[in-house]
Amino acid sequence: MNKKEWQSIERAKDLLKLDDHATRGEIKRAYHRMCKKYHPDKVGKDDPNGEAMYRITESYELLMRYIKEYRFPLSPGEHDIYDAEDWWMDRFGQDPLWSGSKRRR
Repeated sequence: MNKKEWQSIERAKDLLKLDDHATRGEIKRAYHRMCKKYHPDKVGKDDPNGEAMYRITESYELLMRYIKEYRFPLSPGEHDIYDAEDWWMDRFGQDPLWSGSKRRR
């Protein structure tokens, strides 16, 4: 993805008032919330914000396309750890404080 596409996604995220991480459901709810606010039937056809609905819909469609084309890993990566115990042992297993071995004085 190039810089221009990321900037478009950033503008869409800001227009729909989304956080940096959003689920598909959150995007849909944000879109519906904005539609209720800016729909031409609600604000009237002579409203100066008449273009807002087009920008909102365009932003929503852009984010939905991004989600649809996003590639998810279907197999674990080389350094992925499968459970919490493995993660802990990988980081602290050799540490005498955490390893469970007791030193006698």
